Amino acid sequence: MTLLLPPSTNTPASPFASGSAASAALTPTRAFVPVTAGSQVILLATSIDELDAAQALRYRVFYDEMGAKPDADMEAKRRDFDRFDRICDHLLVIDRERAQDPVVGTYRFIRREHARAAGSFYSASEYDIGKLASFPGTVLELGRSCVDAKYRNRATMQLLWRGVSEYVNAFGIDLMFGCASLRGTNPDELAVQLSYLYHYHLAPEALRATALAHRKVEMNILPKEAIDPKRALASLPPLLKGYLRVGGFIGDGAVVDHQFNTTDVCIIVKTDLIAERYTRHYAIGHESASFRKAS
Repeated sequence: MTLLLPPSTNTPASPFASGSAASAALTPTRAFVPVTAGSQVILLATSIDELDAAQALRYRVFYDEMGAKPDADMEAKRRDFDRFDRICDHLLVIDRERAQDPVVGTYRFIRREHARAAGSFYSASEYDIGKLASFPGTVLELGRSCVDAKYRNRATMQLLWRGVSEYVNAFGIDLMFGCASLRGTNPDELAVQLSYLYHYHLAPEALRATALAHRKVEMNILPKEAIDPKRALASLPPLLKGYLRVGGFIGDGAVVDHQFNTTDVCIIVKTDLIAERYTRHYAIGHESASFRKAS
């Protein structure tokens, strides 16, 4: 398994109290080395307090900002949560100089053992992921990625990617997949983006997840010759662009998610294909001044 980046030797602490009664409920099964970048640190949640902070950030971004529709329990608690949260891993970007709401970025990771405990992968509610779930290697589902509005910059994205890289290294991940979102629920208004993804980034048959028949929205809306690929790529959300730039593929069919006010596509990334493209695109190395520490 190819290392994406050299491992870090920094081991910064979380600002959350480690001795709280609710701490130690989350226990990653292998060592994940936290990484620092100035005042920010990226690490895995190891306490209920940290998970709660990630869920609060998700609520602010998905529901307050993007117009997702919470159920009554979520709205009362102002937290985004589901049945997967307590059994998977949560990557956090924490600004140690921010007194209020220090978690400014998060990612959710579901491995096979997590999916077995939950009964499925999250993506299985939208896609037939049989080919991915049975892939002959270690697989990881990515999801619930979001960043605080004030921190949506290159540095924070680099930090999130570095966190993904460290996790891939720690757990020997061979294949990553998950649902990536385009904002809005009208596929006709997303015709350029969906058609571009279909014509230029469709996964090979052996890795091609397909949207469930009762939820599938065809992506082949416009002919290939009608698309300006540079403009179409530029119009995509930063996280989705990041996946594509490191060699990601797209499954067949989109899914409209009315709760989250999005149109979802399935992203697939083989980790043995992305190391060189990742390093070249982000121009980052172990000692990089711009990356002293991650869709």
